[in-house]
Amino acid sequence: MTALENKVALVTGGNRNIGRETALALATRGADVIITYREQQDTAQQTVQDLEALGVRAKAIQVDLTGTTELDRFVQDFNNVLADWGRSDFDILINNAGTLRLGTFDKITESDLDTIYNVNYKSIFFLVQRLMNQIADGGRIINLGSGTAKIAFAPLVSYGPLKAALQSLTLYLASFLGSRKITVNAVAPGGLDDDFNAVLFNEIMPQARDYIASSTAVGRVGLPNDIGNVIAFLCTNEASFISGAVLPVDGGYHL
Repeated sequence: MTALENKVALVTGGNRNIGRETALALATRGADVIITYREQQDTAQQTVQDLEALGVRAKAIQVDLTGTTELDRFVQDFNNVLADWGRSDFDILINNAGTLRLGTFDKITESDLDTIYNVNYKSIFFLVQRLMNQIADGGRIINLGSGTAKIAFAPLVSYGPLKAALQSLTLYLASFLGSRKITVNAVAPGGLDDDFNAVLFNEIMPQARDYIASSTAVGRVGLPNDIGNVIAFLCTNEASFISGAVLPVDGGYHL
């Protein structure tokens, strides 16, 4: 498939889970991919090797996207990779990097909330602000929202409301960048069976996996590639008239 040939994509948190599957889906369609990772250099390098095996260029950049502390350094590193590839701009930004703090409303601390805000909202806001002039006209931005922005799930009280804020930001960005034919959308996954949710499923609420599956129209919990393939589609020309959308990718959860 060559729907994204000659495109360059940046996928934050691209070394595992949704980020990795998105990077692979983009590469399968021909895009060169730069991923970021905070930890687990081994999984980042394995992802780069897997991307290159698909016949595209790939690079991993280490950065902690907690707020803006490392943003200047990251942008320089990112621009160095683009220069090595003969580009000063790029085409696709996938804001996937995120973190989780589990706990009901009475247990969440100020530190928990600050961390969620800094990683899941503030860093995305300012990363887009820093990079928007380098996104080629007709480019794509995809934000990772969540079904918990609209459906309350008690252990994610610090997570869902900030994802709701990110989904709202998606609409503002779509309006702001629309004159350049840059589309901005969000995908809102339901419950996913991946290591991001492993503590929830295996320790805090072992019944959660069965509950989500039984409350989902297609009768199963989602997988990271379910999300990655939809994100890749939103980056193609076929999706050029979709902007400002928050697309549920949840198998029909709580219909």
